[in-house]
Amino acid sequence: MPTDTTATSEPERPPLAVVGSQISQDEELFGRVFDRWVVSRFLIYLRPYRRRITVAIGAVLLFTLMQLAIPLVIRTVIDRALVPGSGGRDLLFILVIAFGVVITVNYLANHIQESIIGRVAGHLLFDLRRAMYAHLQYVSLSFMDKTEVGRLMSRLQGDINALQEFLESSIFAIGDFVLLIGIIIVLLSLDLRLGAMTLSVVPMLLLVRIIWLPMARKAFLRTRETSSATNAALAESIHGVRVVQELGREEVNFALFDEKAGDNLKAHLLASKFTNVLIPVVDGLTGLAMAIIVIFGGGLVLDQALDIGVMVAFLFYVQRFFDPIRSLTIQYSIMQRAMAAGQRIFEVLDVKAEVADKPNALALDQIDGSIEFDHVTFGYVPGQPVLNDISFQIAPGETVALVGPTGSGKTSITALAHRFYDVSEGAVRIGGHDVRDVTQSSLGRHIAMVLQEPFLFSGTIFENIRYAHTNTSRDAVIAAAQAVGAHDFIMRLTAGYDTVIDQGGANLSLGQRQLLTFARALVANAQILILDEATASVDSYTELEIQRALAKLLQGRTALVIAHRLATIRGADRIIVLQDGRIIETGTHDTLMASGGLYSRLYRMNYASFDDIPEDQVRSLSDNTGQT
Repeated sequence: MPTDTTATSEPERPPLAVVGSQISQDEELFGRVFDRWVVSRFLIYLRPYRRRITVAIGAVLLFTLMQLAIPLVIRTVIDRALVPGSGGRDLLFILVIAFGVVITVNYLANHIQESIIGRVAGHLLFDLRRAMYAHLQYVSLSFMDKTEVGRLMSRLQGDINALQEFLESSIFAIGDFVLLIGIIIVLLSLDLRLGAMTLSVVPMLLLVRIIWLPMARKAFLRTRETSSATNAALAESIHGVRVVQELGREEVNFALFDEKAGDNLKAHLLASKFTNVLIPVVDGLTGLAMAIIVIFGGGLVLDQALDIGVMVAFLFYVQRFFDPIRSLTIQYSIMQRAMAAGQRIFEVLDVKAEVADKPNALALDQIDGSIEFDHVTFGYVPGQPVLNDISFQIAPGETVALVGPTGSGKTSITALAHRFYDVSEGAVRIGGHDVRDVTQSSLGRHIAMVLQEPFLFSGTIFENIRYAHTNTSRDAVIAAAQAVGAHDFIMRLTAGYDTVIDQGGANLSLGQRQLLTFARALVANAQILILDEATASVDSYTELEIQRALAKLLQGRTALVIAHRLATIRGADRIIVLQDGRIIETGTHDTLMASGGLYSRLYRMNYASFDDIPEDQVRSLSDNTGQT
């Protein structure tokens, strides 16, 4: 796993609602306004860009100062340059130049701040997604077992975007705050009386916001909830469209979806009302403030107690006064969303890998292919073992089949051999080494797995077959495909080995996808091959072809085969029969048939698969044969 260079400097994490390695289920839209822990972690990712951010903040402040300077320049032009007999032409020329300088600096500062913040925010988005993606490649499968993929995708997309939005807006919020304070100071310094009367409208705005904000937040949360419900209903109907059409549920499902979509529409309309009601209120208060300036300021001008340029400057400042208030209100909500999003993002990044390499773990270059389970007890949940005191040995080059009803522990044995999980008791040894004493990467190089559900990645057939070793030649890829009987159907495709696989392999049949995973396992050239019901998804003819290919390919390799179909395991060197997480029989097919035990009785009942046999019959036969 890539080394995290920032780990030693990260602040201590406060307790979170995490069960085991599972991330919390909290999907709140808003968090605290300021979460010190989240901000501290966020700043770590900003360290590489601190110089750029410093320049951006300087540009924001310069831009703000120019915004404050423009009305003052206009005021000077009116009160000094336009007064008859004051030699105003020369002064006007100087002020026009000054005004041009201010506008130019204003433009450059705005351009610098926009470009820098945009780039930094983009890099931050990349860094966070990269960190989360890298971390999720190495977290233990126990974490993935407990965590919904949708929640992880939400963190990778929506939550990171929320932090990006926070960065982009928070820098400008500094300028908005400085602008607001600057306008207040300038108004009161230009004329204390008029400034105080103009600012008298602010308490009314604050009162409106105190009443508006809780109701608006409730409406926004309702919008999020109804959107989630609508999306969930839509996804479920799309995934289950075959069943929907088969059972004639189209109209019923549409009615249910229509109800959820209608609730979402009502929630959006209500949220829109709260959003839109504030605009006329702010505009009305702006107009009231300008009316105060015109009425009271105009009276002062007529009494020659106030320069007309000052009154004009007041009008400009009032037009800008409510903009930063509006922006800071929006920033308040953005910050709350960012705090909640940051909590969830760093929660994922803090998930500890339950299966990790020891500090001095051994990297295995070569192994003999032997497998040993030494009194292994294991459970996915503490106190609920699925394997109980399992012991067996597999010699190098031996093919051993695991059979038994669903839930008997077959897949758990293969997962422990690859060290996807750690045993609760006992030890698993590969090539004579305890899997906990070797590096996971080197262990993975010596074990190849073919699962019941074939999974292909985006890309071409050629790229998928050589997925484990990207430097594999085309000849080697073709040889592997020929060995498993995939070459013929590949060559019938329009682009052959360069055919691009659709999402999920939709342009290939299930059997074809499985053949490609066989070829991929062969290219991996591992000493140990694990087949988890790998032929269950193919037809009988294809299964026969694969069995013939495997007879040659398994020469010199150790194979651990999970099979439900009894007819597929007769050629194994040894068969291990499991029930309720225990080994109840072991031997060759002929030996087990001759012993008259559970395996023999089940086989003679002509069931095609152990999964076809009722559980009560399995237990009855086990009791009758005296096995434990």
